[in-house]
Amino acid sequence: MHLTAEAVHHRAHERLPEISLATVYNTLNELVSMGELLEVSAGPGPKRYDPNVLVPHHHLVCTSCGTLRDVPDDGAGMPAPADPHGFVVTGVEVVYRGLCPQCTQLDATACPQA
Repeated sequence: MHLTAEAVHHRAHERLPEISLATVYNTLNELVSMGELLEVSAGPGPKRYDPNVLVPHHHLVCTSCGTLRDVPDDGAGMPAPADPHGFVVTGVEVVYRGLCPQCTQLDATACPQA
């Protein structure tokens, strides 16, 4: 599950009504810096947080509804650029974009030729 900070706040608020959104953001940022969460920017909209830090994977996002899913890394990886312009490459993020099955079905039913 890839929750936004607002979704985490909503769930936390159910148990701790006094928790602030700022506390949630601060905690999420700390967990990311500790390597306990991944911060995923899957395009427009808020960042999402991924607890799956142990298994190498990529992400698949629906460009219609925003559903975000893990995609297993095939192990091939992506080579570092031949000339990284002085950068030390520390990671690679791959986000595949497309339509989830539900949005594909909706798109097909909306098509006049379907």
